[in-house]
Amino acid sequence: MFRRFLPQAGALLLAALSVAPASAEVKVSTVLDGLDNPSGVAIHAKTGHLFVATHPAVLRVAPGNPAKKFVEVDAFKTDIYGKGPKYEIGPLGVALLGEDHLIVGDGSLADAAELVRVFKIGATPLEKPTAADNAEFKLGPIGPGDESAKGEGNFYAIAVGPKAFYVTSNGDDTKGWILKCEIKDGKPGKLVPFIATKPLVNTDAPVAITFSPDGKQLVVGQMGEVNMASDSQLSFYNPEDGKLLKNHAAGLNDIAGLAYSPKTGKLYAVDYSWVDAKNGGLFRLDVTAEGVKAEKIVSLDKPTALVFDKEGALYITLFGTAAEGSKGPAGKLVKIAPEL
Repeated sequence: MFRRFLPQAGALLLAALSVAPASAEVKVSTVLDGLDNPSGVAIHAKTGHLFVATHPAVLRVAPGNPAKKFVEVDAFKTDIYGKGPKYEIGPLGVALLGEDHLIVGDGSLADAAELVRVFKIGATPLEKPTAADNAEFKLGPIGPGDESAKGEGNFYAIAVGPKAFYVTSNGDDTKGWILKCEIKDGKPGKLVPFIATKPLVNTDAPVAITFSPDGKQLVVGQMGEVNMASDSQLSFYNPEDGKLLKNHAAGLNDIAGLAYSPKTGKLYAVDYSWVDAKNGGLFRLDVTAEGVKAEKIVSLDKPTALVFDKEGALYITLFGTAAEGSKGPAGKLVKIAPEL
């Protein structure tokens, strides 16, 4: 799916050396298991409800003891993603637009046909799920043209600002687009290509995206090639004009999600690590003028996305690995207590 240049040996070694070992043991608890390839997670600031993108539906989760799950949006189609192994996917990135709208990036159709959908939501779960085709707003598709030779799709992740939201995409591998949708009177406008990341950082696959705590920078994790180790990069952009502010090798294999802790302001990433899942996990990224130091906090089995609640508890989605002979999905939603 992806193409990329080969980094110089020295740069690759420097990235690998920037990963520090975990400093202390962190307790990870399971909120839900048996999830089908969960790929995105968002949290409602007021209710604390979690919205989890899975194949082939978006779930609403009330995190209690025990947690309760409801189907919020269903009837997504199915696409196949990955290179050995391959996975069935549906919706991918999710984010809240205000208190009453949910943005869902699609991965269930062919590139150039997929949409970013915006659904009306309430404070309580629906008695009957909304069908994917019944979104209040459908943004896209972005078909082949001058900006994207193949068209865009696989809308991985979404970052919402006061004036616009931004979507990472996989379509034209020579461009690596971040898309932008302006918000007017609380409603989304047109979805358009905004930042072509590949020509700027020479690395494929913008996947993870978030805002810096002050809202002045878009922070992007370039996943890189799934069959290459230690090639992920961390980039910072001006959300107004798309200018690249800085870019560093991250020393990670495949950055899949980014989030800042509301307690400490520290930046955290999950590394899926396609090349060797045993190396995946949660990392703290310490960014200086000289570069990025990645400290492994805890090993995790194929993590895909993360979100903090307002108290600082961290929720992470995992694809997981099915046990031999197991017939059910291996995905999980896990939690780390407010200590990061």
